[in-house]
Amino acid sequence: MQALWMVLGAFLFASMGVCIKLASAHFNAAELVFYRGLIGLVLTWLLARSQQVALTTRYPGMHAWRSLIGVSALGAWFYAIGQLPLATAMTLNYMSSVWIAAFFVGGALLAWRPSAATPRPALQGPLVLTVLAGFAGVVMMLRPSLDQNQMFAGLVGLLSGMASAFAYMQVVALSRVGEPETRTVFFFAVGSAVAGAAAMLVVGVSAWPGLPGLWLLPLGLFATGGQLCMTRAYASAKTQRGTLVVANLQYSGIVFASIYSLALFGDRLPLIAWAGMALIVASGITATVLRARTAPRTPAEEH
Repeated sequence: MQALWMVLGAFLFASMGVCIKLASAHFNAAELVFYRGLIGLVLTWLLARSQQVALTTRYPGMHAWRSLIGVSALGAWFYAIGQLPLATAMTLNYMSSVWIAAFFVGGALLAWRPSAATPRPALQGPLVLTVLAGFAGVVMMLRPSLDQNQMFAGLVGLLSGMASAFAYMQVVALSRVGEPETRTVFFFAVGSAVAGAAAMLVVGVSAWPGLPGLWLLPLGLFATGGQLCMTRAYASAKTQRGTLVVANLQYSGIVFASIYSLALFGDRLPLIAWAGMALIVASGITATVLRARTAPRTPAEEH
């Protein structure tokens, strides 16, 4: 069942990308983040009431940090979706697994203090090669964007994937201290609404476009639904193998986004971009499997 939750979540996130693409013609990224947070706030508050989940927390600092990095990732991702082909922007955001692998390798080396008692940590050669392959895929994907003067948007999209990696690790930390999924999603929605409103004071507010403004409603619905489905998928995965299946099925979102990109927006990516996309997906899946083999299991992962 957790596999179906993940596929559904990936589909909802790809559908959210369509709404962002359409709404970005009338709203800036700050407004999209604000409305996404506002709608998500209302929905998760109602869900928390129906589930009788208290929204008070003993870990406000952890939620604040998760919101900060999560909103940074969200804003960068929304901007990239507005400027790049949908499939390209979605794939760059899904680089988070490769970024986490890079952090895993780099963190082990940075933590090492040379001495006779502490030998150098294993270099994790396959994981390093996987990370390098992922970034080679990025170069291949962004080559067409360079030709179309979209390199800045491509780099912003790449940064959204890096920030998403930090946000994912913080979500894992919150789950390990026992925070309910609904509460975590609620505080992220609050952070999105507050940060979006603050950014709107700086960049300004767009004139209401009329009927196209209605795209904001499904944007918030798809975003909140996707986040809840993915959270449920990870929570339902009781074994390490189940977690691996769930983590890798998130890449189905790239398939959905590619179909939308071709069918709705007529995006035509050259072969090198599709090859880069495939390389990123393969690297992300491989990185997830390799990290699962090397990382020690925690009590939270046992249940």
